Amino acid sequence: MRKILDKYGRNVDYLRISITDKCNLRCIYCMPEKGSSFQMEENILSNEEIYKIAKEAAKLGIRKVRLTGGEPLVRKGIVDLIKKINSIDGIEEICLTTNGILLEENIDELYKSGLRKVNISLDTLNKEKYNKITRGGDINKVINAIDKCLDYGIVVKLNVVIIKGINDDEILDLMNLTLNKKVDVRFIELMPIGEGKKFEGLSNEHIKDYIKELNIDFDYEIRESNDGPAKYIKLKNSLGRIGFISPMSSCFCEDCNRIRITTEGTLKQCLNWKSGINLKKAVNSNSEEELKKIIEKSIYNKPEKYLFKEESEDKEEKFMNEIGG
Repeated sequence: MRKILDKYGRNVDYLRISITDKCNLRCIYCMPEKGSSFQMEENILSNEEIYKIAKEAAKLGIRKVRLTGGEPLVRKGIVDLIKKINSIDGIEEICLTTNGILLEENIDELYKSGLRKVNISLDTLNKEKYNKITRGGDINKVINAIDKCLDYGIVVKLNVVIIKGINDDEILDLMNLTLNKKVDVRFIELMPIGEGKKFEGLSNEHIKDYIKELNIDFDYEIRESNDGPAKYIKLKNSLGRIGFISPMSSCFCEDCNRIRITTEGTLKQCLNWKSGINLKKAVNSNSEEELKKIIEKSIYNKPEKYLFKEESEDKEEKFMNEIGG
């Protein structure tokens, strides 16, 4: 099986594709309340263009594809897109990151298309607080979607961003979801991108210290090699796990295995770097070899590390929905 390495020897086998910059929510740390401009329809990658990119990436060694946004479920044709990507030789896993609002009503078709893993954003269990954080979301739809996914046997991971003064009083409640539901609750440190700069996140070291103070019985687990940057613990007798993804307090750039494609087709080697190369022209040149070479060169030139803690003109300044969460 082919592997593709960057200049630092990292095996890049994970492709994240933002299929829309639109969202049916406006989470406070992701998008401004008003004034966002979205890509014109003609600038957005079509399903066929996405398929071509994923196909050439798979030839190079990409094994996992994740569809993100914006909110990917607002895009028409997503079920057919998942089917097409699933049909690509070499792709072993296709996943979806979603806010969950539209998930329950689409779960049957998504499952039939081959979707077996979802990441759902859920920063609170409080109905009013959820409405405030998301600027209008209904938490009941998300909870119902989680349960429906579990009924189908779909693997569910919940992405939680803890923000000081907003949801830092719910850490234990969110952890306790793993007691009775087979879900992974993953605390992801707030990244200073776009609207995220306006808030103060809680480091995972702080959260771990808080957990120790509670004197809760738990087991440490060794991180699975293909399970990304998360490090997990497990409460005694729980069905799920508690994960920590710490981009700010514990940089994992040395093990980074991913690249991403933005809504309009720009291949970004790093979330935090402004640079990238637009693949749209190459996709439509009818030369598979040319497209593959561009992807291969971009992967090889993947930056060594992010720029979150540095002042640099190369640092990404766009909102998260524009980059692809």
